Amino acid sequence: MGDFTYKNGKLYCEELRVQNIAEKVGTPFYLYSWNSLIQNYKAIDEAFGDLDHLVCFSVKACSNVAILKILAGEGAGADVVSGGELYRAQRAEIDPQKIVFSGPGKTSEEIEQAIMQDILMLNVESSEELMLVNEIAQQKGVKARIALRVNPEVEAETHPYMTTGVKGSKFGIPISQAMAEYEVAQKLPGVEPIGIHQHIGSQIVKTAPFEESVEKLTNLAKSLAALEIEIKYLNIGGGFGIPYDDSEVASPEDYGRALTPILKESGAFIVIEAGRAIAGNAGILVTSVLYNKQSDERNIMVVDAGMSDILRPTLYHAEHKIAPVLNQEDAPSVKADIVGPLCEAGDFIAIDRAVPRLKKDDLLAVFDAGAYGFSMSSNYNSRLRPPEVLVSGRKAYLIRRRDTFEDLVRNEAIPKDL
Repeated sequence: MGDFTYKNGKLYCEELRVQNIAEKVGTPFYLYSWNSLIQNYKAIDEAFGDLDHLVCFSVKACSNVAILKILAGEGAGADVVSGGELYRAQRAEIDPQKIVFSGPGKTSEEIEQAIMQDILMLNVESSEELMLVNEIAQQKGVKARIALRVNPEVEAETHPYMTTGVKGSKFGIPISQAMAEYEVAQKLPGVEPIGIHQHIGSQIVKTAPFEESVEKLTNLAKSLAALEIEIKYLNIGGGFGIPYDDSEVASPEDYGRALTPILKESGAFIVIEAGRAIAGNAGILVTSVLYNKQSDERNIMVVDAGMSDILRPTLYHAEHKIAPVLNQEDAPSVKADIVGPLCEAGDFIAIDRAVPRLKKDDLLAVFDAGAYGFSMSSNYNSRLRPPEVLVSGRKAYLIRRRDTFEDLVRNEAIPKDL
């Protein structure tokens, strides 16, 4: 739970009562702990401390510029997957030489944006993308630093939607084709192949998949050295899991101990892309109870946060810990479906979950929601996206205001003929 703790039955974020914040900003809202973000980043950074390395925060996990600015201040770089995320990293004043750009569908505009900002490297994911990067770099009169994203064909043992390194994946270049692609890249005048990149999945809870895939990367680097292609950077990706429940999950220290001996042999600079492991338990979603009802003997608790606020339960059937903001120990427990207000049968936060019997306006906290929470939110059903609040000690900062109705239609236009 990070810096979210109960004191005398009241939930606190660092030194502030969550209920007091809710009274000021309303619900639903996202709440982050500044200290948790820093401590989680440091845990990963220190776990790989025996290697020359850089931890790049995966912006897609939690993209608020204030969050990025905090991590930049600690020395973090950024792993971006769109021009918008690159813009956010720029706004947060992250050193371009600490930015890597991933993603299988980069547009010409995004590639040009990355090249002109002189980021550390583009993680190239296909033969056609390689040729496009070369063409754009030549047009700009520069050489683009690249890594080829290699698909090591390793099963990450996670949800199918979070697996990205298996055979047939849309991501990366099959490892069997990697040598040939590097030979092509070496001869192109507009690119400089300096790295190898992988990303095998997300919410990975064991070290074994990483050990297998990293071994394949280091072997590839040795083979490339024989062709006089020097690999200066090994980007091992991210995907380190967190404990959403009481199950056992590998820690950053576990990853560091398991991977450091393999990576040391390469002699390369190591890049780690971490998102969930930094932001996950640093944030919660706070929601209010709207109604209680029964349907065919099922207890249904309707709350004011739904799949437009937190998509993970619907998309991945993810199970977040849920608990009342005011912990009433004597409150009777009930098994209930905790559902949102949207007009979708799949709009739920938890199904058949044991929770205290709560009444209208009582507050619930959805824990470990700092990663892929707000960043996956939407305006579906013309819902207003929630505010984001950051706490440091006894101070609270509104780092994103709640949407307004005007925001919903800001970029729309009615033709004059109507």
